[in-house]
Amino acid sequence: MTPTSPTPPPVEGKARWQAFAICVAVAALTILDLSKVNVGLPSIEESLGANSSQLQIIVAGYALAFGLALVPLGRLGDLYSRKVLFIVGLSGFTAASALCALAPNIEMLVAARILQGVAAGVQMPQVLGLVQQLFRGEERGRAFGVFGATIGVATAFGPTLGGLLIAVGGATDGWRLLFWMNVPLGVIALIFALKLLPAKQPHQPGPRDLDLIGIVLLGASVFTFMLPFVLTTGGPDDSPWRWLWLAACAVFVALFIVWERRYERVGKSPAIRFGLFSIGSYRNGLLLAAANFAAVPSIFLLTTLFLQQGLGFEPVFAGMVSISYALTSAVASLIGGRLVTRLGRKLVVMGLAVSIVGFALVLLAAVLPPADWSIWLMAAAMAVAGAGGGFVVSPNQTLTLAEIPVTEGGTAGSMAQVGQRVGTAVGVAAATSIFFSTLYREGSTAADDVMLYHDGFRNAFFVPLALLGVALVIGLVDLRRRHREADGAADARDTPGAPHGDPVAEQSSS
Repeated sequence: MTPTSPTPPPVEGKARWQAFAICVAVAALTILDLSKVNVGLPSIEESLGANSSQLQIIVAGYALAFGLALVPLGRLGDLYSRKVLFIVGLSGFTAASALCALAPNIEMLVAARILQGVAAGVQMPQVLGLVQQLFRGEERGRAFGVFGATIGVATAFGPTLGGLLIAVGGATDGWRLLFWMNVPLGVIALIFALKLLPAKQPHQPGPRDLDLIGIVLLGASVFTFMLPFVLTTGGPDDSPWRWLWLAACAVFVALFIVWERRYERVGKSPAIRFGLFSIGSYRNGLLLAAANFAAVPSIFLLTTLFLQQGLGFEPVFAGMVSISYALTSAVASLIGGRLVTRLGRKLVVMGLAVSIVGFALVLLAAVLPPADWSIWLMAAAMAVAGAGGGFVVSPNQTLTLAEIPVTEGGTAGSMAQVGQRVGTAVGVAAATSIFFSTLYREGSTAADDVMLYHDGFRNAFFVPLALLGVALVIGLVDLRRRHREADGAADARDTPGAPHGDPVAEQSSS
């Protein structure tokens, strides 16, 4: 048994927000690489002669590697040092970005891109664990509001930034600037991280052993689940045998559950404490985030493909459509961070409803008016969707982690990130495969036929809309659960002789 580490003194005032600023900046840099590279795919295809499968791996392989690294590295950060792993991850991300930029061929680029995803998976759970460590109560809600606003801007502004860099660098080698920009920014962030991040953190009492077998089984489960979706391109070469990986996934999940329960029974520290999933706010928050992240990134990718390939817009203009989403999402996230402790899950449900309306308007703006009007009307509709999205991501993050102990912050946060990455892989694969299969089915040779792309965009867009509907249902279920718990607490207080609870805590839980 390892003795419990003494609780370190809290990081105070200005130093705490400075450390938070580093965390948010690095998280934004990481998330940017999930969206800005999308607009560079045609440039990569032209420059390195990549095929559709290789282009798919550049996007989805990053997410796959990202997802595989999250939980084990989140656990290591909780057990030992979040600062050390943050620096390791940031250093690796910066170095891998340089390798991507220098890649002489597509094979080198794919390998470096996967290394970049692994490094991102090392640093992101440390970010979430550090936010949990630095803030409490309403202040944590505000911090996650800023975090959500920054991530929302990074996600939505990524395509625009990517388009600008390609315009500067040229159609053939402009994609290299997408990766070069990470190098100086990563070095600057590394200098500040070494100086500002807290070196000490609280640790859980009991053993601090690393569950290697559990980590391997969990990694195998995530890998075998995500792989068939990563390999789905919508083209005629997609093998139906890839779905057999899901059967392997079921086996690994069963083995993981059996092993983890046995491991915890003998008094050791498992890779994941299943008790976390008994917390309703955490469990429902994970599911809601997974559904939301399955929907939104796939919408951005579909929009970019439609505007570039279907309507013939340059990458920079195709990317600019999402700027309105970024702006309204950022403002709503900041407001949501202040309202979430008062409104709770109601705020997230309202945000999802507005998002669905906004994205439905995006679909109508794409397929109904003339092409010259579509891009402007889609940008206006994106503003509506962003206003809703800002009330979803950061408030849901706050509610999901509200009841999680600080000592489990990295692991719990990394599981949330795994859900988001898995959701993104599934949503992107489902939406793009329908998009491209529609083109192949209706006549892929008619590349200049706008109506063909209208059909592909419309058919594929129903996937993310349905996923947002699933997220809304989960939000309503959680809202009902909270109301039942609040009613039960009120009944207990009204019972003669019953002890009185904490009304502030009960109000925030509802």
